[in-house]
Amino acid sequence: MVVAVEQFILDPAHRGTLQRQLQEIVTNGILSGRFRPGDRMPSSRGLARHLGISRITVTLAYTDLVASDYLSARGRSGYFVSESAPEPAPVPTRARSESRVDWSRALGQRFPASQVIARPEDWRRYRYPFIYGQTDARLFDQQNWRKSALQALGTREFRSLTEDSYGRDDPFLVDQIIRHILPRRGIAADPSEVLITMGAQNALWILAQVLLTQRRTAVMEQPCYPALREILERSRCIAAEIPVDDGGLPPEAIPGDADVVFVTPSHQCPTSATMPIARRRALLERAERDDFLIVEDDYEPELASAGASAPALKSLDRGGRVAYIGSFAKSLFPGLRLGYVVAPEPLIRELRTLRWLTIRSVPGHLQRATAFFLAGGHHDAQVHRLARAFRERRTVAERAIAEHGLRIAGAGTFGGSSFWMRAPEGVASSALARALRGRDVLIEPAGPFFGPGRDPETHYRLAYSSIASADIPEGIARIAEAGGALAATAAAPVWP
Repeated sequence: MVVAVEQFILDPAHRGTLQRQLQEIVTNGILSGRFRPGDRMPSSRGLARHLGISRITVTLAYTDLVASDYLSARGRSGYFVSESAPEPAPVPTRARSESRVDWSRALGQRFPASQVIARPEDWRRYRYPFIYGQTDARLFDQQNWRKSALQALGTREFRSLTEDSYGRDDPFLVDQIIRHILPRRGIAADPSEVLITMGAQNALWILAQVLLTQRRTAVMEQPCYPALREILERSRCIAAEIPVDDGGLPPEAIPGDADVVFVTPSHQCPTSATMPIARRRALLERAERDDFLIVEDDYEPELASAGASAPALKSLDRGGRVAYIGSFAKSLFPGLRLGYVVAPEPLIRELRTLRWLTIRSVPGHLQRATAFFLAGGHHDAQVHRLARAFRERRTVAERAIAEHGLRIAGAGTFGGSSFWMRAPEGVASSALARALRGRDVLIEPAGPFFGPGRDPETHYRLAYSSIASADIPEGIARIAEAGGALAATAAAPVWP
């Protein structure tokens, strides 16, 4: 690493010579750990020009530092921090001071801890991880993603990486979404109707902020995506929860005073139920009749659909009432945190203004790298590869589930990358999950999907996106064994 000349600032009030002051800057830098062994010092000519002093002054300072073993000279290569230079002094532990702020009064709002799906950080070490939404490195096209990212770092793309876009999105990415992603869902859009977001959750938040007030009613599915419930609670709107059935959200159950309906029609989160076309049309008719808006979260539309992928609700919308949310979390990887909203231009304009006030814009390099990945056809190939692998895993899992007598909750058309399961009679899903961890198996108890204090402890989610097909049968066998053991214990009579 080269030590930057900007780290050398002369102090006019220093009482020593310029040579001495330069030596102190170097020794302080080494002793503080800012300059490390092997770091290259600025050239004597460059440093002299930067400081406006003579080159001989810099050379003499460097020579003295070499003599005291702070620096070493390497012929024509220059001066470097010596490998045997004195080591930085240990940083003293700062005594913890007591805050005198009354935080009970200082905090304008308080946010309770989020109810998240229990998932150990070291989930990859488990042999049978039936967890949802993580990247399976065996299926991801790392080579072409790396090429796309490097291409986005190229000289020609420098502006997209470095300039302040003032809230605008990368037109290249927007064009790729309009041309390659949306047509698969039957959606046509203009660039003015697309907004890039930091993932689907960011999209849900800004939509809730723009569309809802304390006097407006938001409808959500029950059970539902836990973060959506919390977002709606933070918006302080009137929230109405509608229980889903085998076809997802029943339109006839929506209250007449609804203002915004949040729905996951492709694969209901978390039950994976697919909303039939007739019900989708009925939902749009209700929206027209009762004058409410719909937010469609299409979080994994093309992955492992049980049949032909149903058209998006947005594609059937003729009244401009649907705001469509898409994401690259499942087709690429969740750490990318990249999504988009497709909606009428007046709504997109307001969403863009709010986004500008919070994150200003989505990082240009992420947008451009994703655009290159789409333009090169790599995303289409990635989705095809994932869908093929997930269909195989689903088939294997269905066979094992039937063989071991486990129960899939509900019926109807399923898709996505998970099963919505019912725990054995008398067995709490959280207890089942705890027992399975000791057997090297991970499942996801359904508590967060129902909300605090409303968990019936009867369901769990069994995902197959992060587990190899060969491991699925044994993993499901272990689930059946653990469930059977817990059920037997629960049913055993208690003798006095």
